[in-house]
Amino acid sequence: MARYTAANCRLCRREGQKLFLKGERCYSSKCALEKRNFPPGQHGQGRKKVSEYGLQLREKQKTKRFYGLQETQFRNLFDKAERKKGITGENLLILLETRLDNVVFRLGFASSRKEARQLVTHGHFTVNGKKVNIPSYEVKAGDVIAVKAKSQNSPKFKEIKDMTITVPSWVTVDVEKLEGKVLNMPTRDEIDTPVAEHMIVELYSK
Repeated sequence: MARYTAANCRLCRREGQKLFLKGERCYSSKCALEKRNFPPGQHGQGRKKVSEYGLQLREKQKTKRFYGLQETQFRNLFDKAERKKGITGENLLILLETRLDNVVFRLGFASSRKEARQLVTHGHFTVNGKKVNIPSYEVKAGDVIAVKAKSQNSPKFKEIKDMTITVPSWVTVDVEKLEGKVLNMPTRDEIDTPVAEHMIVELYSK
């Protein structure tokens, strides 16, 4: 499957807001959006008028890039959300939030979702005591996500034990044990990702 390999900062500039794709750099003065707050390309500063379809498309692209998904992955997840009971847009966000790579990021075990995806793929985490190396794995309420015993001595995870981590209300973390637990499925109010999910639903409904 093809994956975006160019500069991540271009994606933030294209969407006009921080997508937090570069970890700590996004919180510093080195952030490209702080220096050049306009879309990349020679016509970046000339773009002004955007149609309704364009706004809906940008919202979908932004959400897809927030969570690091490819187009087919995102569409498949939307179709799954549409089949579930409830509001489709909220279902979509919940499915995105409960991906294992996102939960690892939310627990503070990675500085970005991209790093979290890489750590999961390399087999550093267990779910309920069993190794899981699939970033798209869907966690459930009550699941315990932990750093694998053999990985806990690596410098990456050792430094986490000295950190103060703030996590969303639907998960809890024990930095000393390097494990976290999903307390409940997140509600829309507990998801702080700045997206207008109804616009994505409108786009796919055309």
